[in-house]
Amino acid sequence: MTEDESAGMFDVNSKFMRTALLIVAVLLIFAGPTYFPYVLSNILNVDYVASIVVGIVLLVAGIGLLWFLIRKKVIV
Repeated sequence: MTEDESAGMFDVNSKFMRTALLIVAVLLIFAGPTYFPYVLSNILNVDYVASIVVGIVLLVAGIGLLWFLIRKKVIV
């Protein structure tokens, strides 16, 4: 199996993966610190501080993914 064949659908430069990764990054950045802590705290009755920590972790993960996409020149 060559390198091109092993990439398949998970090729970062394919249109589908670029779009999917960008949507995931945007959701993590915007929904991570807002909606996820609300759902965890109010609906699932998780401790408030723990839900805020999860929101911050999701925000950092989204920024990290966006930084990765920019560095790999997937989005310009």
